[in-house]
Amino acid sequence: MKMLKSKLLELKEKEQKDRIEDLKGVQKDIAWGSQIRSYVFCPYTLVKDHRTNYEVGNVEAVMDGDLNGFMESYLKFIRTK
Repeated sequence: MKMLKSKLLELKEKEQKDRIEDLKGVQKDIAWGSQIRSYVFCPYTLVKDHRTNYEVGNVEAVMDGDLNGFMESYLKFIRTK
């Protein structure tokens, strides 16, 4: 009976681990050149999304959480992909 319980527990843990992996998706290494956006504060201001080439000149608004333009641009980008 103990062996059956341990096998069922092992199976359940594997299923949970597989679900977590599916939710995570593909993860890239955090390395030089793999950044999504560039932020320039001086001598001019610019935020650029390297995936979609979407640019905004108001860095302060982006830093304060105004990411709608980036999200819309990315959604259009993945829809055409």
